[in-house]
Amino acid sequence: PPAAAALMLLLSLGASAPGLLRGAPAARSAASLRPTALRAGEVHRLVTYIFVYEDLISLTCGAIIIWYFAGSFEKNVGTAKHCFLTIAFAILSALLYLLLETVVSRVSEVEDAKGFMPVAFATLGVSTTRSRMKSTLFFGVRVPVVLVPWFMLCVAWFIPRCSLLSNLCGLLVGEAYGLGYCFCLDFPESVGSKLDQVFPFSLLKRIPGLKYIPGSLAERRALESS
Repeated sequence: PPAAAALMLLLSLGASAPGLLRGAPAARSAASLRPTALRAGEVHRLVTYIFVYEDLISLTCGAIIIWYFAGSFEKNVGTAKHCFLTIAFAILSALLYLLLETVVSRVSEVEDAKGFMPVAFATLGVSTTRSRMKSTLFFGVRVPVVLVPWFMLCVAWFIPRCSLLSNLCGLLVGEAYGLGYCFCLDFPESVGSKLDQVFPFSLLKRIPGLKYIPGSLAERRALESS
C-alpha cells in the first residue's frame, strides 16, 4: 500500500479506537472539529478531526475511502506532496466549515465535521477539474466528469453521521485548488525530491511493506513501469 495512505489508516485507528473501546462517541474526544472547542483555543482540531470516527461502521467506511481516494491521489502527486496537501486541505476545509457553520446552524442542525471524507472530496475535486476526460460512467449513466463529485456529494448525504457541510467545504477547496486559485499550495518537483530525502519521509521509505511514491514525475513513471 502507499506509505501515506497506510499511515493515515493507522492514525485513524489510533484516534478512534479508544473511544470505540470505551463505548463513548469519538466525536466527543479531543480530536473532532467542534466550533466551541476551536473558540476555546484548541487549534489542533483543525487537522485531527480527519482521523476521528464515531463507530465501527464509519471507521470501516473511512478506511475504504482512505484506501481508495488517498491512495490514488498519492500515486499521482507523490507521498511528500500528498501529506502536505492532506494537511492543507484539512485546514482549509475546516476553516470554511467554521465560517459557513455560523450561518447554516441558524436554519438547520449541523453535524460536527469528522473523518477523512472532506479531504477525500477535496482530492476528488482536484482530480475531476484537472482531468482530460470529458465524460465518464456513473452508476451506468454517462455524465460530465466535472459533475461526478457533486453526484457523489448527494450519495454521501445518506451515509449515517456524515457532515454534508464539511464534505461540501472539502469539495469547494479541492475544486478551487484544481482550478489554480490555490497556487500558493503548489511547489515544484525539485522541492518534492528534496523532501523525499529528509525526515520523516526518509523513514517512510525504509519501512518494509509500504510503497513510497517519489516526488519526481520521472521517478514515479519509472516506478510504475518497473
